[in-house]
Amino acid sequence: MLRECKIIVAKTAGFCFGVDNALKIVYNKLNSRHNVATLGPIIHNPNVVSDLEEKGVKAISLDEVSAGQGQTVVIRSHGVGRAVYDELEAKGAEVVDATCPFVARIHKLVFEHTKNGGAVLIAGNASHPEVEGITGHAAKGGRVFVFDGESELRKVISENKLEGSEVLLVSQTTYNKAVFEECAGTARELLPGVRTVGTICDATARRQEEAGELAKNSDIMVIVGGRHSSNTKKLAEVCSQHCRTLLVETAAELDKKDFEGAHRIGISAGASTPAYIIKEVQQTMSEMTKTTEEEVFNFEEELEKTLKKIHTGQKVEGYIIGIDANGEVKVDIGTKHTGYIPAGELTDDPTLKPEDVVKVGDTVDLIVLKTSDSDGIVTLSKKKVDAQKGFEKIVEAKENDTALTGVVTNVVKGGVLVSAGGVKVFIPASQATARRDDDLNALLKKTVDFKILEVNEGKQRAVGSIRALLREKRALAQSEFFEKAEVGQVIEGEVKSVTEYGAFVDLGGVDGLVRKADLTWKRIKQPSDVVAVGDKVEVTIKDIDKETGKVSLTMKKDSENPWTIFKSQYEEGQTISAKIVSITSFGAFAQIIDGVDGLIHISQIANKRVDNVSDILKVGDEVEAKIIEINDEQKRISLSIRALLPEEEAEEAAETAEE
Repeated sequence: MLRECKIIVAKTAGFCFGVDNALKIVYNKLNSRHNVATLGPIIHNPNVVSDLEEKGVKAISLDEVSAGQGQTVVIRSHGVGRAVYDELEAKGAEVVDATCPFVARIHKLVFEHTKNGGAVLIAGNASHPEVEGITGHAAKGGRVFVFDGESELRKVISENKLEGSEVLLVSQTTYNKAVFEECAGTARELLPGVRTVGTICDATARRQEEAGELAKNSDIMVIVGGRHSSNTKKLAEVCSQHCRTLLVETAAELDKKDFEGAHRIGISAGASTPAYIIKEVQQTMSEMTKTTEEEVFNFEEELEKTLKKIHTGQKVEGYIIGIDANGEVKVDIGTKHTGYIPAGELTDDPTLKPEDVVKVGDTVDLIVLKTSDSDGIVTLSKKKVDAQKGFEKIVEAKENDTALTGVVTNVVKGGVLVSAGGVKVFIPASQATARRDDDLNALLKKTVDFKILEVNEGKQRAVGSIRALLREKRALAQSEFFEKAEVGQVIEGEVKSVTEYGAFVDLGGVDGLVRKADLTWKRIKQPSDVVAVGDKVEVTIKDIDKETGKVSLTMKKDSENPWTIFKSQYEEGQTISAKIVSITSFGAFAQIIDGVDGLIHISQIANKRVDNVSDILKVGDEVEAKIIEINDEQKRISLSIRALLPEEEAEEAAETAEE
């Protein structure tokens, strides 16, 4: 006895866009012309071909096109080579091109590459009409090689000596995706620099992936489609790796014995299989497995349903299926179209990569920017949806007086533009920085916090202020600083400006002044010799005036005080080496250590009378001298060169000095 079981139909089963488009073209031509023919079966499905024959559309070969008979010849979605177009034109036939746009893209790639002398490798069945059409678009004398599988690829590369050539690798649109990826890896291994373009139709790839996943969780898979259909056979091959798989063209081929003991049955169908046949198969299987379902089928109605109409401005839900190297995102929007989000329509934030915004498998809301039924392509925008949602947050932030975060994307006349939640907010120059003379370009691509000042909901525009929030933060920081700050406290800050009399340091909401004399123990000509704007410095609070908000700072450290260092290393009577740093009328100053000088009085320079100090000493001279006095209170040091002279000479010098 048969048990009831669950029957699941794959979401992507049935007509792809290319087949849909080709059939629509044929049926539309039937309404206006009577002498309509297709160059070969319009699709690999005997039921559809029979239906068209009953309506007067014959599938003919190129030889059967009658010259001068005014035939309308439809080129099917598989496409044909360039020579076929030329012959049809020579016979005077009206050509209606129903080539799938994804196949036409491969034609263009092959022609452009071979035109420039490159070689092309095509993964596919050499006898398949689509592959024959692709090879027929090579430029005159172009090198094109067809292979099926990794072993054939190795053989083609070896026999044709393609190493070192400019090689393009493409595939038949219905080729097995897993096999192509394996071949692409081999090609990159054997042909460094090979250009690989993924030309497997998205619908085909999705159909294979979905069917494979369904097969993994099914007892039996039923694949519906023509036995001569390449993509249908590949679909069956993919599923047969996971469970028992049946390939049928119609419901009449089903046998209930095949489903005995099955609890879960999956159904998928090739790109050439009409929806009504899939439904008939599903209904028949439901009856065989003790489930019931009744529905009346009309071929043309079902065909019409497979291509859901969409329009510009429509909001749709999209499933992310891929991100290419140029940042363009491929999307499934639930129709037979292929959706694309250009990189510029993904986000307004220039700091983000496409992978930061969306990932394969995400479901996102989108707005339709443009549709092209002839190409089967829909151009979509995520940032416009984000902008709609973002503006609601802008209005809410204005009402609640809350802050927002965004990225500065542009510096424009009179201010900057900040992107926040997909909305561009204008920040006037007067509201963009803490100081009016700050460079606006320094904000570019920076993340900033701001408040909303004005909102125009009608025009979807907003004006904000970075400065208003900076002032609030600064006022709060100032309050916290003066509550905690104490004289003698050591704190880290950033140099904000440097003047001739000192440097202003930002302590976090409060600017403190380090005067020139407090910058260092060393002698300096100007503050810029020690610090520059942007430097991180450690300072000590010397004085605080909470009423005026003034803070006096020093960068000097007691441990670095030259006088303290001197006292720890030197004493009276000690002989030292010193460097003359200045000359005066009464003597010379010599540097003992950095920051400590001693005076050599004119009477202590030589053993004879000295009228002019510069006759004996010069700035830069290194001299030996004796410390004869240290005045700790006045921090003065007296040195003597004379004291180191021989005793007789010193006495003579003393007498001379007295005279």
